[in-house]
Amino acid sequence: MPKRLGADARNEALSILTGWKPAEGREAIVKRFVFRDFSEAFGWMTRVALLAEAMDHHPEWSNIYRTVDVTLSTHDAGGLTELDVKLARAMDAIAG
Repeated sequence: MPKRLGADARNEALSILTGWKPAEGREAIVKRFVFRDFSEAFGWMTRVALLAEAMDHHPEWSNIYRTVDVTLSTHDAGGLTELDVKLARAMDAIAG
């Protein structure tokens, strides 16, 4: 099982992740992705879903039209881990 990141590691991760913020009230990170339209948002979600399945690490997310709100946390570890940072970086790369 991945280990939770300590406070210093969480802060360092947030400093290198563009647009990601700490979640309120829990040990997680959040980001809102806004695309041109629903098709682009859904296509991005599909590509991320395939990667997340391969990683066996799944995001919490919601989609309304062209907006996708994402929360990342490793439930088994009870907080943020390197898996979340890796998935966040991949999401950013896929979004372009």
